[in-house]
Amino acid sequence: MLVVERLYNEGSCNNTINIMKSEILKYLNAQGERLDSEIAEAIGVSLAKVQVQLSALSAEGEIMTCHTIRFVKGKQTEGISCRISGHIPKAAPGRKSKVQLKLS
Repeated sequence: MLVVERLYNEGSCNNTINIMKSEILKYLNAQGERLDSEIAEAIGVSLAKVQVQLSALSAEGEIMTCHTIRFVKGKQTEGISCRISGHIPKAAPGRKSKVQLKLS
């Protein structure tokens, strides 16, 4: 994952941008909805570079983004929440409501 950062710094931008986008899409596909800071940490790229790629992916319609504010242990955290467009997560395990059973 740090290879992406190294390639970006070396200047092979077009190929690196495509690699970074594919890494982001793979991560979101595997992990589901995540914050931009979590994505940056996972793929080993700076937050600013991830945010640029997220805005490009959002403009292309590949992902959905939403500005979020979360409070963790009383501390405010702002970020961009991202998920794959058109991806519907699996139903949680356990009992289902009658409405959900009728939809299946």
